[in-house]
Amino acid sequence: MAIGGEYDAPRFTRTRDSLNNTFQSIGSTDGQSYRVNRDIWAIYEEVRVPFTSPTWNFPGFYSLEVDFAEREEWYSQNTSTVLVPFQAAAHTDYNAQKPKVSVRWQPLDPKYIGALTLRGSYTEAFHAPTLSELTPSGSQGFPAVQDPFTVTNPVEFRTPQQVEERVAGNPFLHPEVAYEWTYGAVYSPKWIKGLTLSADYWHIDMRDIVTVLGSQFIIQNSNHAPFDALVTRDPPPPGGVFGPVTLVQDPSFNVAGAIFEGLDYEAIYILDSTIFGGSDWGRVTTTINGTHLLRARLQPTNDSKPFGIGGQFVPTSFTLTSSLPWDRANFSIFYDGPADTWMQGLDVGAVVHYTGQYEDDNFDLTGPGNKPQTPRSGAFPDRARKVNTYTTFDLILNYTFNLPPPAPAEVPGFAKDGGKNVRSGKDGKEKNVIPVSTAEYGCSNWKWWLNNTTVSLGLQNVMDEDPPFVAGAFENGYDESLATIKGRFWYVGLKKRF
Repeated sequence: MAIGGEYDAPRFTRTRDSLNNTFQSIGSTDGQSYRVNRDIWAIYEEVRVPFTSPTWNFPGFYSLEVDFAEREEWYSQNTSTVLVPFQAAAHTDYNAQKPKVSVRWQPLDPKYIGALTLRGSYTEAFHAPTLSELTPSGSQGFPAVQDPFTVTNPVEFRTPQQVEERVAGNPFLHPEVAYEWTYGAVYSPKWIKGLTLSADYWHIDMRDIVTVLGSQFIIQNSNHAPFDALVTRDPPPPGGVFGPVTLVQDPSFNVAGAIFEGLDYEAIYILDSTIFGGSDWGRVTTTINGTHLLRARLQPTNDSKPFGIGGQFVPTSFTLTSSLPWDRANFSIFYDGPADTWMQGLDVGAVVHYTGQYEDDNFDLTGPGNKPQTPRSGAFPDRARKVNTYTTFDLILNYTFNLPPPAPAEVPGFAKDGGKNVRSGKDGKEKNVIPVSTAEYGCSNWKWWLNNTTVSLGLQNVMDEDPPFVAGAFENGYDESLATIKGRFWYVGLKKRF
């Protein structure tokens, strides 16, 4: 059983140059000054109840335990006044009380079929907006956009490829809440020693999600409320309806919700050489783990239709999640040296990282006329494309020095059995004395520094694979949430454990 409490009082002040506050400077990214503070009180408690125990040998319930936990939090926050657009100083407060229940059940004694564990949990989560998400002050950006409402206008009345955007917080945001449940199993079969299999299904139902929607989404929906109020346009051409976009206000919103479902899996096999009855030449550990995304759906507003975002590239301006390929996996194989030899500190292996194929930003690439529910249905469906798979290969070598401990030196007043009796005198009889010291001497030379020291040598992205091209990634042409442009590189590490 555990119980505890917490108090936190974060404060944040950002003071910008007076010219930056006007959004009129040249050569810098403008933004507004602000102050925001918050006080948080919390208490939490947890209790674990073992309903059955292996010592009872109860049929069908070899081991059953349930964990109950709860957390309560109270928030109070204040934001400063912002002049453009005007937003008065505000005060808000809210609280939450969220439980968690988890179950771990072993139905049978491992001696029958091996170790089988069934597990599951139900959790209600609560996440308050961050301080930067609360302040209404804006920060300037210039994202690339496509305006479907001006493509038929004369060229001088069309929205340019880049527009000014001001990303801002919102002092009246609600906390995010989520309802999560998982269930799965872990199995180590009796007849294959060293093998462990596990799989867990997870479901996350998020509501009142705090995020900025991005300029492209706002422009795409600027022909109706509430998004029309966030877009500033110049006058339209004669007889036209929409003029070119000059400014997009992108405040944080509580979007209606999102649902994510998936399957995590893992297989571990440890081949210990001693199982063959011969000498110990070490062990080999092979691991495969990954995630398969089953569903990802987003509903921006209560009156909008939900649409799938699974298996798609997600621009970095969308803060809810990174890109969502259907499959990601890792494969590794490592060798550990035999015990009680100079090779016992050796750990060498390789890791393969795999990211499956997924859709590019086809909602934007295919042009006007499409919908989030059907991103390939725009005026230019031939522009739709997929992002290729991405596989990299790493090599890792670790060696830990494990030197034998030095023989303890005899210390006056200290007996090996932990007492204070020592032999003295001609007769060799024990007598009780006051100890001079009860400390064991250790190595004070180079061996002491070398012992428990790990030297690492690694090579990442051995084949120097370039990340796959992503047409929707305006900034750099690749998906920075899933890949890197560092290419092949090696590293050396040194760690000393005291």
